[in-house]
Amino acid sequence: MKKCLIAALLGATFASTALAQTSVQIYGIADAGVMWQKGGPTKIYSGGADGSRLGLRGSEDLGNGYKAIFNLEARVELDTGSQQPTLMNDNPGRYLLRGMERIPVAIRDRLQAAIQPPGGPAVNQEKALFDRTSMVGLITPIGAVLLGRMYTPGYEVFNMADAFESGTAGTWGHVTGGTAGFTALGADIRSQEAIQYRIALPNGLGGSVMYGARNSGYLGRYNKFRAGAVTYKANGFDVGVGYNHGYDQQNRPSLRTLTVGGSYALGESWKFFAGFHSQRNENSALIPDYLNGWDQAVAPALTAQGIPLPNQLALRGIFANAISANTKQDANSYQVGVHYKIGNGRVVASYAHQNDRTASNSDANLYALGYNYYLSKRTDLYTALAFIKNDNEAQYSPGTSGNPGGFTEAPGADGRALQLGIRHRF
Repeated sequence: MKKCLIAALLGATFASTALAQTSVQIYGIADAGVMWQKGGPTKIYSGGADGSRLGLRGSEDLGNGYKAIFNLEARVELDTGSQQPTLMNDNPGRYLLRGMERIPVAIRDRLQAAIQPPGGPAVNQEKALFDRTSMVGLITPIGAVLLGRMYTPGYEVFNMADAFESGTAGTWGHVTGGTAGFTALGADIRSQEAIQYRIALPNGLGGSVMYGARNSGYLGRYNKFRAGAVTYKANGFDVGVGYNHGYDQQNRPSLRTLTVGGSYALGESWKFFAGFHSQRNENSALIPDYLNGWDQAVAPALTAQGIPLPNQLALRGIFANAISANTKQDANSYQVGVHYKIGNGRVVASYAHQNDRTASNSDANLYALGYNYYLSKRTDLYTALAFIKNDNEAQYSPGTSGNPGGFTEAPGADGRALQLGIRHRF
């Protein structure tokens, strides 16, 4: 989610108009650049500061304070023309294979490729056409009711607090993935199969509640999903509190996040950011996917090698127990940052810390500096420099808005990246 999208959506839905007619708008963002990274290839990417996209949104004024709206937004990868971005590098994440030393090395290598395929899609695995947003709703005098695939209340607050606005190599989210690296999401960005109620009051207070049915959540793996947020947008403040809570296929508590923070604009030049993010996950909704990876990629190879079935089941049991332990999350994170406008540009700086509370204590510190130069209201050039100090088994690596960073070359190795890009809004 980007602030320009949220502002446009809320503006289209809550602003009053005297025109009783249907309006449909085609819009989008074309964003691409190049990234140099330590331990990874120099890469041309799509979606550095904002995810590249093509969208349709529309509204019809029904009178008496009622309005019908819709929004369809498709992901576009300018570097490949596809809709499935990959990780910024192909380094393997080692954390998920912890505790599997009793499984032969050749099998672990096959397993690594099965659960983290090099060059495989990191986002939009379902190949959905309107992966970013697909929503229809009704605005009423007492709020809006929306249905479809939408940004979650908790993630909207996370974005409000991120000095890099969920984009470039400096974004806070690069160190809030699953334990030790991008092994899972650190927050549900969107939820499909969802219904949401939103309200914005004249005094700046606002709120939202969301419920997701079966197959909800970012990847559609939840049995149910609940979320809510309270916000305040006035007098220079853009702050909020957001909570997301998913339940796995067995209806057990899965990823839970609490986010508090936002920004404060001081005059025309300064804007300050601060945020706190807590993430807990005792029952990852991705475990069935990992077990399916074993059954499809490893089990046939064991059978071909003549491994007896009891031995195969014993090895699978080792894998199942280890992957359950390795997908647990328990971390607190915070970020502070600042914008400073100067001439036709702005300087962006931030610091973020991920405090891993699991036994591995795989903390990470992110230092980032960026600059935007605005050629016009629609087009800007940007650059960002990011440094991640990883501890113990952490392998966090800088990414972009559209591409997760992936992993450093080895656990505990530092992640570094420099990127240059251009963004055009239309």
